[in-house]
Amino acid sequence: MKAQLLQLSTPDGPFAILARDGVVLASGWTAGLPELTGQVHPGLRPDAVDMVADLGAISSAVEAFYAGDPAPAMAVPVLQQSGPFRAHAWDVLRQVKPGSPVTYSEYAALAGNPRAVRAAASACAFNAAALFVPCHRVIRTDGSLGGFRWGLAIKESLLAREANQPPSSAYPNVHIPGRSLT
Repeated sequence: MKAQLLQLSTPDGPFAILARDGVVLASGWTAGLPELTGQVHPGLRPDAVDMVADLGAISSAVEAFYAGDPAPAMAVPVLQQSGPFRAHAWDVLRQVKPGSPVTYSEYAALAGNPRAVRAAASACAFNAAALFVPCHRVIRTDGSLGGFRWGLAIKESLLAREANQPPSSAYPNVHIPGRSLT
């Protein structure tokens, strides 16, 4: 199976998208293909990859996100493969309202099992389609950011962008090593 790789420049750094037939297989803030393919289920990994300059509606959705409209990214088709809870949890993430992050506990409840907090966190950790499946919208109960494969500075930026606030004022209690937030 052959896929396409698009690399975009964003305010948060390089953003790469691996897609096949208009469907996102993986995406994230990297310029490297290996960082994307490692998260793709082995049964979905492409045999070959072509670099492309545009992915149509997928590219437009990323541009719209950075222009202040996160809705088009939720309409982009995504293909990920896992067990039933994780697959459902990824669908649930796409329904979390921009600017209104949920806690890992709330996310587990939204996914149908309030006691499955670790499984919900695992769904975030194994999400290959960052931005299109917005795992950045899940935070810790204490209001801190928790983790994010692409770095806390990017997670903070995405959340602040969705809340229409500067990053350091959206989450003032977050400390990112090597960066002053004051």
